Amino acid sequence: MTSSSQVWVAGVGMTRFGVRPEASVKDLTREAVTEALADAGAELGAVQAAYFGNTCQDVLEGQVVVAGQMALRSMGFERIPVVNVENACATGATALHQAIMHVRSGAADVVLAVGAEKLSIGDKRKALGVFDGGMDVSDPEGVRALLTELGGELADDGKPRSVFMDYYAALAQAHMDAFGTTQKQLAVISEKNHAHAVHNPLAHFREEMSAADILAARPVVGPLTVPMCAPLTDGAAAAIVCNAAGLRRLGAQHPIRVLAAVLGTGTVRPLSAWDRSATRLAALQAYEEAGVGPEDVSVAEVHDASAFGELLQTELVGFCEIGSGGEFAESGASRLGGRLPVNPSGGLESKGHPMGASGLAQIYELVHQLRGTCGARQVPDARIALAENGGGLYAGEEAAAAITILSP
Repeated sequence: MTSSSQVWVAGVGMTRFGVRPEASVKDLTREAVTEALADAGAELGAVQAAYFGNTCQDVLEGQVVVAGQMALRSMGFERIPVVNVENACATGATALHQAIMHVRSGAADVVLAVGAEKLSIGDKRKALGVFDGGMDVSDPEGVRALLTELGGELADDGKPRSVFMDYYAALAQAHMDAFGTTQKQLAVISEKNHAHAVHNPLAHFREEMSAADILAARPVVGPLTVPMCAPLTDGAAAAIVCNAAGLRRLGAQHPIRVLAAVLGTGTVRPLSAWDRSATRLAALQAYEEAGVGPEDVSVAEVHDASAFGELLQTELVGFCEIGSGGEFAESGASRLGGRLPVNPSGGLESKGHPMGASGLAQIYELVHQLRGTCGARQVPDARIALAENGGGLYAGEEAAAAITILSP
């Protein structure tokens, strides 16, 4: 990467994640952006463009268009380009990717990426229904056929839940059949993430749970129980990105370098060809761009909308061999104190999953890990950090796959 294309994350901000009935999308946005500006040593007027990520406000509140203009102008942003971003659960990482590309292009020196979501609207079925739009709604039979191919089915038990959990359950069962993965290994991952979240004051859930209690919890579908699945959460997260010229103008005390930012989609493949997945292809590209490999990564945040999501993503980004994600987790390697801690924030399972904000919340965590400011959840001597954020589902894999690699 040439010096002219280098980009830094100069500042980050994040709200407390959880059920926030008192806070609107505008409130959450203001809270996260104000913190990010302060962290970057920037005044509001220093920002030359903004990418606003939101996935659900159009359906849940009727703000069908220009949500970013409504949220950002309300807190004082004027005249700058504001671009609205939607990419399912990868919306936050996509907003960041676009902000980084904007800076790399030379069109601006300082750009804001922010994601905000309010999912606790008092109607759980309606909120969960938004997730179903992350699949091909014009081809319900194709969706059903993919599930059948994986060995699952669309359960019609009358319980409110996202159809994504049916897919995660089917993918988990296919993985179990192919590699001998166990439900206990999923529980070990969930146990780890609940333990990590105890030390994260911004997490939705902050109570430890044993693997035995997780296995005994209410089933969702297939091998998944409630604690293994991400909750409906309100929250926002933001990042200020800049080039060298922008960095000289800001008062940032601890900027973090962006080594790679890759956004991709999948390719036609058999469902069993895990090594050709969208995430794997994006990760390989990111490692090449960054000049590092998975063995160099000190700490990671991966997209664990379910515990199986983390298991699979640790394989796809190369932390372990395909098929060995359960063993990787069971060995303790991904725990704080292990060889490569994964989701020290608590992950989506415990930290929460406000769709438009989740990818940027990963960046918030990793920036602080690289700065050494995470307290009891700090990974010692963290030097290379990786974030994986996936969104939607197409042909049995993520419709959007984002990998970001950071370093001090």
